[in-house]
Amino acid sequence: MTGQSMSYGKVRRLQRCADDGGRFTMLAADQRDNLRRALHPDDPESTTAAELTEFKVELMRSLSGVASAVLLDPEYGAAQSVAAGALSGSTGLIVALEATGYAESAFDRKSEILRGWSPEKAEALGADAAKLLVYFHQDAPGARAQVELVTDTAVACADVDLPFIVEPLSFSLTSEPLTSNEKRSVVVETAHMLGGIDGVDMLKMEFPSTPEDEESWEAACAELDDASSVPWVLLSAGVEFDTFVRQAGVACAAGASGVLAGRAVWKESVGMALDERRAFYADTGAERLARLTQVVETYAKPWRNLSTDTADIPPDWFSGG
Repeated sequence: MTGQSMSYGKVRRLQRCADDGGRFTMLAADQRDNLRRALHPDDPESTTAAELTEFKVELMRSLSGVASAVLLDPEYGAAQSVAAGALSGSTGLIVALEATGYAESAFDRKSEILRGWSPEKAEALGADAAKLLVYFHQDAPGARAQVELVTDTAVACADVDLPFIVEPLSFSLTSEPLTSNEKRSVVVETAHMLGGIDGVDMLKMEFPSTPEDEESWEAACAELDDASSVPWVLLSAGVEFDTFVRQAGVACAAGASGVLAGRAVWKESVGMALDERRAFYADTGAERLARLTQVVETYAKPWRNLSTDTADIPPDWFSGG
């Protein structure tokens, strides 16, 4: 992993998302359609905006102070959590850019920016970084369009000095799910292709193997780290927490700079009443984030060299336009 240069503004904002050692233990709550289905499995469309917001705000109020940063969506979570005073002032804020779901077909998925939303508006909200979920398979007919979307979004983020995090999600080109070897190939090639785009500052990556194929975990993560030219963190993909802790340890030991975990931390709380949910966060949720923090602090690689030579910064650096 070689890392690309970035503006001072981007560096400062990513520092706010990391711990003092330059590592990330981040909490994701940007789910929309998945959360609708979880809240009302028999009738997801009956889920109200108020229910989605209540869930996200309470999660932030309970656990944002335990995470180095949080990831929220603009529709139901980000502005609402800010307005409610639910976000810890010491915690970084990452805001999603994408519309939920995908266009085209299941075998050629197309991601889109949420209509009316932009990196500029995320920066105005006070976000420390922007995240774009991109469904990606290098052999899909629409792969080039997805690369163009990432490229264009990277430019828009750079225009406002907002760090740009890309979250690629693999998919199968057939009705059969990807095998462990196929997933490894797709995830690694995706890291190589999207991490190499100028202006992409970090990747939020899937684990490059299946949970069942544990013998391949170390080699697959090492291959992923070699493929990525930017720092990367591991997403949880809703696996059971104990599995994710093991995956996080392997990924961080291979070179990941931390985790951005969602459902593995909080998914059991979805079906709980509010008081029960609060108790779950105070006990189980906080304990899970503490365990992940320990793994990250022990094994993860800092996202950048923290000892930059200030002699390289001329006194008139600010006058260059």
